[in-house]
Amino acid sequence: MELPQPYLLFLGDVTEPTYAKTAFGLRDWARERCIGEWSCSDGTVTLGLPRLSPAQARASGARSMVIGVANIGGKIVDSWLPHLLGALEAGLDVVSGMHARLGDTPALKAAADRHRRRLIDVRTPPSNIPIASGRKRIGNRLLTVGTDCALGKKYTALTIARAMQARGVDADFRATGQTGIMIAGSGMPMDAVISDFVAGAAEILSPDAAADHWDVIEGQGSLFHPAYAGVTLALVHGSQPDVLILCHDPTRRHLHGFPDFPTPDLRTATTRYLEAARLTNPNAVLGGISLNTSMLAATERARVLAETADYAGVPCFDPLQTPLKATLDFFLRQ
Repeated sequence: MELPQPYLLFLGDVTEPTYAKTAFGLRDWARERCIGEWSCSDGTVTLGLPRLSPAQARASGARSMVIGVANIGGKIVDSWLPHLLGALEAGLDVVSGMHARLGDTPALKAAADRHRRRLIDVRTPPSNIPIASGRKRIGNRLLTVGTDCALGKKYTALTIARAMQARGVDADFRATGQTGIMIAGSGMPMDAVISDFVAGAAEILSPDAAADHWDVIEGQGSLFHPAYAGVTLALVHGSQPDVLILCHDPTRRHLHGFPDFPTPDLRTATTRYLEAARLTNPNAVLGGISLNTSMLAATERARVLAETADYAGVPCFDPLQTPLKATLDFFLRQ
């Protein structure tokens, strides 16, 4: 997917960084493509990039404004419309990873036609996806899974893929969500696929490969989530992972935005994920625990990582703070 770049990242009226994960992901993994940020007046989240209006960004070389928000339900909010229209009027295309289609908003479609700009929806799966076959595929697959949403599955997969490539391992990152697709330039928007075909979409995403090749697949949702467990289970089955990396935020006591659902224990999570994975790959194993320790001080981070590794019996790491050598050694030699 060739997106018009550089980007101006639009943060809408977001007040929690979790709901701006698309913008943060692009800033962290495609910084060279990001020229600045823009938001509504009541937004309080910042990426630390230059604050530029659409007109200023266009004058500085930007070619599109990317909606960097990942809100519940993937909605385009009415309060964003003046800013999206302003981007089109300034000569920018608008890129969206939301479930709602840009062209379904009459004002946006009319403005895009008038200014001869593009409305680009990234969360659009291909047509004619087959149902899953469950057939054993050649090659190796690693899937990141989580105790909750928005806690590091994408960052973990990207970090592992780069670490494997640096070691000389033939490995590819396989994106399954809008942000990953924008970073990688390709992928499959799993949560936009009709439910009967999600596992089949995962098979398409990671086809037969050389025997020594690794596909590092970005996880989605959580088996323990009351809203998103369905896409998670289908992705686990279709990915047919040889290795699971369980992602977890040790400071999160309940699922984000769902206070009635406590965060599951790591052993419970491991058991459930391995049960699910072994339907299509009886040899699936847990390869490590990825902890998001961004809320912890350095001394506390070291203690929590050590205690978690001892408790889980597998290597434990923070993908942005600690080396991955022990983790790669652990599952690559199996």
